[in-house]
Amino acid sequence: MSGALQGKVAVVTGAGSGIGRASARLFAAEGARVLAADVSEAVEETVRGIVAAGGQAIARRVDVSKPAEVAAMIAAAKGELGGLHVVYANAGVSGGGERLLQITPEQFQQVLGVNLLGVFYTVQAAAAHMVEQGSGSLIMTASVAGMRANAAGIPYSASKAGVISLAQTIANDLRGTGVRINAICPGLIETGMTQPVFDYARARGNEGRLGQLCLLARAGAPEEIAKVALFLASDAASYVHGQAIPVDGGLSSTHPFLPPRNK
Repeated sequence: MSGALQGKVAVVTGAGSGIGRASARLFAAEGARVLAADVSEAVEETVRGIVAAGGQAIARRVDVSKPAEVAAMIAAAKGELGGLHVVYANAGVSGGGERLLQITPEQFQQVLGVNLLGVFYTVQAAAAHMVEQGSGSLIMTASVAGMRANAAGIPYSASKAGVISLAQTIANDLRGTGVRINAICPGLIETGMTQPVFDYARARGNEGRLGQLCLLARAGAPEEIAKVALFLASDAASYVHGQAIPVDGGLSSTHPFLPPRNK
């Protein structure tokens, strides 16, 4: 490892599994002191793994849809780990795939509460500290579903489109502060959220069709998203600001198409 985050403090939400867990592990391996946050107790396992590998991390149970809990999380990073340099607002929920007329107000509000408001609360609380110190990297998980239709359900897609907008509008608001903000737009990644899709395909013997619309003709792994998050967190991305970066095996580069059959 290169030590790209040596001496820095990083907060990762949604760190109990999937992209968040992979990112927390990688950040720690690259030298960061990590506050791993999740609403689930699985975040404790993430931290145990980091510590066992020789890294530094603490766990915190946080519901990012509650501003007071988010504020306490950011304060804990500064108070217990001694700073705040990177915040990866990754926590999210899928929200299901119901058609328009079957979606209830409660469902829509719950998805936006975590995926959009939770991200906003996280970056707002972190920015208050980072602007004062004149530096920092804010990263958010959006999705290719926020760029175009038919990648996920309506509430999820709307929430992720909002995150893309946050990357652009907050970047302009942070003009000249030294604080950067960017979003990552994953494609089909095998995580706890998408596991039912993968399990269903495998049960039917269709695993080879997963990710078939991607130009790389495969699904992605959480670690592949974590590597992009590491880049955005590090000084290597010092001139990257206000961007929504697809990491999707080429899926969003083209219009819908039927892939040629293997001969």
